[in-house]
Amino acid sequence: MTGLPKIPLTINDYLIIAAYFIGVLIIGFKTKSDSNSVKDYLIAGRTLTLPAFVATIVASFYGGILGIGEFTFRFGISGWLLYALPYYIFITVFAFFLANKIRRTHLYTIPDKLNRVYGKKVSVFGGILIFFLATPAPYLFMMAIIIKWVFAIKLAYAMLFSLLVSIIYLIKGGFRSDVRVNMLEFIIMFVGFGIILPFCINTLGGFDYLNARLPKEYLQFPGNVTLQYFITWFFIGSWALIDPVFYQRCYAVKSKKTPKRGILISLVFWFIFDIMTTLTGLYSKAFFLNDKIDPVNSIPMLAQSILPPIAKGIFITGLLATIMSSLHSYIFISSTTFGKDIISKLRNEDTDEYRYSKIGMAVSGFIALVLAYFIPSVVDLWYTVGTMIIPALLISVITSYFDKLQVHSKFIFAAMITSFSVSLISFILGMMNKVEGVAVYPFSLEPMYPGLAAGLLVYLIGYANRKSLKTESDY
Repeated sequence: MTGLPKIPLTINDYLIIAAYFIGVLIIGFKTKSDSNSVKDYLIAGRTLTLPAFVATIVASFYGGILGIGEFTFRFGISGWLLYALPYYIFITVFAFFLANKIRRTHLYTIPDKLNRVYGKKVSVFGGILIFFLATPAPYLFMMAIIIKWVFAIKLAYAMLFSLLVSIIYLIKGGFRSDVRVNMLEFIIMFVGFGIILPFCINTLGGFDYLNARLPKEYLQFPGNVTLQYFITWFFIGSWALIDPVFYQRCYAVKSKKTPKRGILISLVFWFIFDIMTTLTGLYSKAFFLNDKIDPVNSIPMLAQSILPPIAKGIFITGLLATIMSSLHSYIFISSTTFGKDIISKLRNEDTDEYRYSKIGMAVSGFIALVLAYFIPSVVDLWYTVGTMIIPALLISVITSYFDKLQVHSKFIFAAMITSFSVSLISFILGMMNKVEGVAVYPFSLEPMYPGLAAGLLVYLIGYANRKSLKTESDY
């Protein structure tokens, strides 16, 4: 990763950025759980309204802004085929077939459902996979880049600051703090990106500027995106079907009809924000067309080049809000998974779930620091985690919500182990056999494919032997 030079800011810019952090801390600390119950701490006592649901799910699921900048810088509008279209499809499936069903279970987490349907062994292994799937590492890395850029401090210190400012209020306020801070961030992220586009158009030009500067493939579908790469990212989009942030918010709503309605409304906001971020990414590519810059830095560098004082501070705050919304949400999810779904289950101590979840914040934060340090690319972090873990979780999680698809737990556990192992081995072999820095996987297949195929094969064997299986009710 090429470092960003310190951005020149005025005192007014710094005041705007400081006001954001102060606002986050005030809201976070003023929000306290109504009781010390697990229900209140983890899902706000199931009191989420539709506006709060939409704001928190839109903000928390869109933290990968620098990754989107990286995609657009490398692929143009075709990057939308990778980071947006697959998610739209799978989120729509989630809304119509899972969202309301999840709320009707009256549970807290995905492993709770796995435990109810498939037992402790599947639940704990699922919890371990979800812990890594929900790692806040990509968002920690992105936020640290922005903090380093603004304050000219070492990346390690920027990571520690980002972690601290995202955790400190969650310890006391739990999910309520997470949601209320998300509501502030939802507003700021749209304001931030709403500021930069008019300056791009006025300073650089409209579509004619982009058309004149960008290579043709950057404004065409599928551009320079290969079919196999698209299919891989399409399946990574199935992440939405098992994303614990979605499930937690569905479990937390007050009305059982809110999840489906709220997710469909959220899709509209994601689409609008995708237009804003993709256009910003295209302007950054056009502006830095012949410059060798790290794609992950492209959007911040564009802002540095064209925005005046105050507007610069507002945009940086928008960047921070977009990233931090996911950072603290995934920290909370991963800490909950560690405490409630792994440690408490292994120790058979349900009464200590509350305490273990708080300990999980430190564990989650440490692992995120390690991952962000050793895999300093947002897209690579998403790809590495997604390609190995999604295949192992998809079958178990989806089938747990549909009686007719359920099989004996021993087959589900075997499918999870097989899927993860095959994906992991394929990934390692590819990393060991690089050609010009590019991994060459066995049979030229991305690790997700053999992993998913192997897991599906084991599941189908189980399905063929399900005659005597007794399953729980869907609801």
